[in-house]
Amino acid sequence: MATGRAVASEPVREGEGPVCEHFQRAAEMVARRWTPQIVRVLLEGPARYRDLRAAIPAISDHLLSERLKELEAAGLVIRTVGAEGPVRVEYTLSESGAGLTHVVEALGEWAERWAQPSRPSPASRPSPASRRSAAGGRSR
Repeated sequence: MATGRAVASEPVREGEGPVCEHFQRAAEMVARRWTPQIVRVLLEGPARYRDLRAAIPAISDHLLSERLKELEAAGLVIRTVGAEGPVRVEYTLSESGAGLTHVVEALGEWAERWAQPSRPSPASRPSPASRRSAAGGRSR
């Protein structure tokens, strides 16, 4: 009996489950809240903290700072402190961070196609007459 599930063409290796630990670790690193947005901004080039904050206005200062530290610890982001004048900190993607280019682009394409906000179609909206009857009579 077919279950509709895809079956891997290669057998699972000894010590690995259906989803290997490397995939799981990668998914946990890049799927954290706001991480894809930060990476997407940094794909455009080096950015200062205020640039990231302006590009992602809904993120709090605390969470942006936390995510940048996590991305740096994971080796996806490089934090550079300038030697001149007032402290100037820039964030850039490392080689492994830049390796997410296709992933972020693919996610963006998928989002454009499938993750649009749902809007009720005109056919699914109740008519004024049905709203009146649902309210218990005629409105005056």
